[in-house]
Amino acid sequence: MSQRRDPRFTSTVPKKSLESVAGFSLIEAVCCIVLLAVGVPGLVWGMARVQDTRALVASAAKARFLAEERLEDVLADRHSDTRGYIYVVAGNYPAEATIAGMPGFARTTSVAESGPSLSGAGTGFKRVTVSVNWPDRGVTRSFVLSTLVTDYTP
Repeated sequence: MSQRRDPRFTSTVPKKSLESVAGFSLIEAVCCIVLLAVGVPGLVWGMARVQDTRALVASAAKARFLAEERLEDVLADRHSDTRGYIYVVAGNYPAEATIAGMPGFARTTSVAESGPSLSGAGTGFKRVTVSVNWPDRGVTRSFVLSTLVTDYTP
Protein backbone atom coordinates (compact mmCIF):
# COMPACT_ATOMS: atom_id res chain seq x y z
CA MET A 1 0.00 0.00 0.00
CA SER A 2 1.45 3.31 -0.92
CA GLN A 3 1.15 6.37 1.25
CA ARG A 4 0.04 9.49 -0.41
CA ARG A 5 1.09 12.82 0.92
CA ASP A 6 -1.52 15.38 1.68
CA PRO A 7 -0.78 18.37 -0.67
CA ARG A 8 -1.73 20.84 2.09
CA PHE A 9 1.30 19.85 4.15
CA THR A 10 3.94 19.57 1.48
CA SER A 11 6.38 22.36 0.71
CA THR A 12 6.50 23.73 -2.78
CA VAL A 13 9.67 25.77 -2.15
CA PRO A 14 12.88 23.96 -3.06
CA LYS A 15 15.42 23.47 -0.26
CA LYS A 16 18.13 25.44 -2.06
CA SER A 17 16.10 28.67 -2.19
CA LEU A 18 15.49 28.46 1.58
CA GLU A 19 19.22 28.24 2.24
CA SER A 20 20.01 31.32 0.13
CA VAL A 21 17.86 33.74 2.23
CA ALA A 22 19.42 32.80 5.55
CA GLY A 23 21.65 35.94 5.91
CA PHE A 24 23.07 39.13 4.43
CA SER A 25 25.77 39.24 1.83
CA LEU A 26 28.90 41.31 2.39
CA ILE A 27 27.81 43.82 -0.26
CA GLU A 28 24.46 44.38 1.49
CA ALA A 29 26.20 44.95 4.83
CA VAL A 30 28.66 47.45 3.31
CA CYS A 31 25.84 49.33 1.58
CA CYS A 32 23.96 49.58 4.87
CA ILE A 33 27.03 50.94 6.69
CA VAL A 34 27.64 53.53 3.95
CA LEU A 35 24.01 54.70 4.07
CA LEU A 36 24.17 55.07 7.84
CA ALA A 37 27.51 56.90 7.62
CA VAL A 38 25.96 59.42 5.23
CA GLY A 39 22.61 59.85 6.99
CA VAL A 40 23.39 59.82 10.72
CA PRO A 41 25.64 62.93 10.88
CA GLY A 42 22.91 65.00 9.22
CA LEU A 43 20.35 63.79 11.73
CA VAL A 44 22.67 64.51 14.66
CA TRP A 45 23.41 68.02 13.36
CA GLY A 46 19.69 68.68 12.91
CA MET A 47 18.90 67.54 16.44
CA ALA A 48 21.65 69.80 17.82
CA ARG A 49 20.18 72.80 15.99
CA VAL A 50 16.72 72.01 17.36
CA GLN A 51 18.14 71.84 20.89
CA ASP A 52 19.92 75.21 20.46
CA THR A 53 16.74 76.84 19.20
CA ARG A 54 14.73 75.37 22.05
CA ALA A 55 17.22 76.69 24.61
CA LEU A 56 17.12 80.18 23.04
CA VAL A 57 13.31 80.26 23.10
CA ALA A 58 13.26 79.18 26.75
CA SER A 59 15.79 81.88 27.71
CA ALA A 60 13.85 84.54 25.81
CA ALA A 61 10.67 83.52 27.66
CA LYS A 62 12.49 83.91 30.99
CA ALA A 63 13.77 87.33 29.92
CA ARG A 64 10.26 88.42 28.96
CA PHE A 65 8.95 87.26 32.33
CA LEU A 66 11.66 89.25 34.15
CA ALA A 67 10.91 92.40 32.11
CA GLU A 68 7.16 92.09 32.70
CA GLU A 69 7.77 91.55 36.40
CA ARG A 70 9.69 94.82 36.68
CA LEU A 71 7.09 96.76 34.66
CA GLU A 72 4.36 95.41 36.93
CA ASP A 73 6.32 96.71 39.92
CA VAL A 74 6.60 100.14 38.29
CA LEU A 75 2.88 100.25 37.46
CA ALA A 76 1.98 99.14 40.98
CA ASP A 77 4.16 101.94 42.40
CA ARG A 78 2.59 104.44 40.00
CA HIS A 79 -0.94 103.57 41.13
CA SER A 80 -0.03 103.28 44.81
CA ASP A 81 -1.57 105.85 47.16
CA THR A 82 1.74 106.24 49.02
CA ARG A 83 4.17 106.34 46.07
CA GLY A 84 2.48 107.58 42.92
CA TYR A 85 3.85 109.19 39.76
CA ILE A 86 6.69 111.04 41.52
CA TYR A 87 8.17 107.75 42.80
CA VAL A 88 8.72 106.42 39.27
CA VAL A 89 12.38 107.38 38.72
CA ALA A 90 15.31 105.18 37.65
CA GLY A 91 16.96 105.49 41.08
CA ASN A 92 14.12 103.55 42.71
CA TYR A 93 14.68 100.61 40.36
CA PRO A 94 18.42 99.83 40.54
CA ALA A 95 20.18 97.66 37.99
CA GLU A 96 20.48 94.00 38.91
CA ALA A 97 23.67 92.28 37.78
CA THR A 98 22.32 88.98 39.06
CA ILE A 99 18.70 88.06 39.66
CA ALA A 100 17.83 85.61 42.43
CA GLY A 101 16.69 82.32 40.97
CA MET A 102 17.70 83.29 37.43
CA PRO A 103 21.48 82.83 37.08
CA GLY A 104 23.06 84.58 34.12
CA PHE A 105 20.29 87.16 33.70
CA ALA A 106 20.78 90.88 34.36
CA ARG A 107 18.11 93.60 34.39
CA THR A 108 18.21 97.39 34.05
CA THR A 109 15.42 99.93 34.20
CA SER A 110 15.48 103.39 32.65
CA VAL A 111 12.92 106.17 33.04
CA ALA A 112 12.73 109.13 30.66
CA GLU A 113 10.26 111.96 31.24
CA SER A 114 8.78 113.86 28.31
CA GLY A 115 5.90 116.01 27.32
CA PRO A 116 2.73 115.12 25.43
CA SER A 117 4.57 114.73 22.13
CA LEU A 118 6.65 111.91 23.71
CA SER A 119 9.67 113.03 21.73
CA GLY A 120 10.79 116.25 23.35
CA ALA A 121 11.33 117.72 26.78
CA GLY A 122 8.42 118.25 29.09
CA THR A 123 6.58 116.71 31.99
CA GLY A 124 3.60 114.52 32.61
CA PHE A 125 4.72 111.41 30.74
CA LYS A 126 7.40 108.85 31.62
CA ARG A 127 8.62 106.09 29.33
CA VAL A 128 9.81 103.16 31.43
CA THR A 129 12.09 100.74 29.62
CA VAL A 130 13.28 97.45 31.10
CA SER A 131 16.18 95.63 29.45
CA VAL A 132 17.06 92.04 30.36
CA ASN A 133 20.40 90.59 29.18
CA TRP A 134 21.70 87.01 29.25
CA PRO A 135 24.64 85.12 27.73
CA ASP A 136 24.00 82.66 24.92
CA ARG A 137 27.01 80.70 23.55
CA GLY A 138 29.40 83.64 23.81
CA VAL A 139 26.88 86.23 22.60
CA THR A 140 24.95 88.57 24.90
CA ARG A 141 21.27 88.52 24.03
CA SER A 142 18.78 91.09 25.24
CA PHE A 143 15.05 91.59 25.55
CA VAL A 144 13.62 95.11 25.89
CA LEU A 145 10.11 95.99 27.02
CA SER A 146 8.73 99.46 27.68
CA THR A 147 5.55 101.19 28.75
CA LEU A 148 4.30 104.68 29.32
CA VAL A 149 3.03 106.11 32.61
CA THR A 150 1.32 109.46 32.99
CA ASP A 151 0.72 112.00 35.70
CA TYR A 152 -2.98 111.91 34.92
CA THR A 153 -5.41 110.74 37.59
CA PRO A 154 -9.09 110.63 36.69
